[in-house]
Amino acid sequence: MSQPEGNDGAAAPEPVELRRREPMFNLPTVVVALIALCTLVHLVRLYILSGQQDLEFLARAAFVPIFYSGRFVLDVFTFTSPITYAFLHGSFLHLAVNMIWLAAFGSPLANRLGVSRFLLFWAFTALCAAALHYVLHMTDEAPLIGASGAISGMMGAAARFGFQIDRSSGKPAFAGRLMPIAAMFRSRSVVTFLAVWMAVNLVTGLVGFAPGVDDTIAWEAHIGGFLAGFLCIDWFDKQQRAGDPGGWDEH
Repeated sequence: MSQPEGNDGAAAPEPVELRRREPMFNLPTVVVALIALCTLVHLVRLYILSGQQDLEFLARAAFVPIFYSGRFVLDVFTFTSPITYAFLHGSFLHLAVNMIWLAAFGSPLANRLGVSRFLLFWAFTALCAAALHYVLHMTDEAPLIGASGAISGMMGAAARFGFQIDRSSGKPAFAGRLMPIAAMFRSRSVVTFLAVWMAVNLVTGLVGFAPGVDDTIAWEAHIGGFLAGFLCIDWFDKQQRAGDPGGWDEH
């Protein structure tokens, strides 16, 4: 194929298609902030607080079901711990796994919801996770810690979007309108995800997090957070409330 000539008679270069490159780590600021906060809290507990100070901190910031039994005086921490427990973690492995899932599921959700609605969603699902854990363990003295309840809520929300992600703006975000619950059970990808998610949670809850790791998995809290995100994501999604015409595909 002949090439067109330029004004000087030389062959003009073929046009080169410019493609926008997506950065490897394109995380929303709010997600980065949550990861940084969780990491900072863990480092302070591990390297700055003494053993006694850490126990006192856990008593105030972790969610301890027995504190709501009526045998303890209610204070400000009684009302804040159902949220603050989500920023505490039992080990670096626990922290790392949760932060990886937060980056994966929290990023497209944060880009979809916006900062304020995303933070409200985080708080709501964390609270629901603690609530179900409390219903099943009302007299338990073991503290509940970890962001996995809130992150499970993000996974539940992802299922309602059918895992569709729009990358056209350079900020990956869940796309389209929410799938009706009845339609979700006709989607193979969604049903497979739900089945695998439930199986993994039950196995880790009964067997443990990993060989040699003493962390106990509060799978009930995971289910509470997941159901909250799955059933209530439409409360937080302004595009859905505005009647977003986007559709969804069944797989």
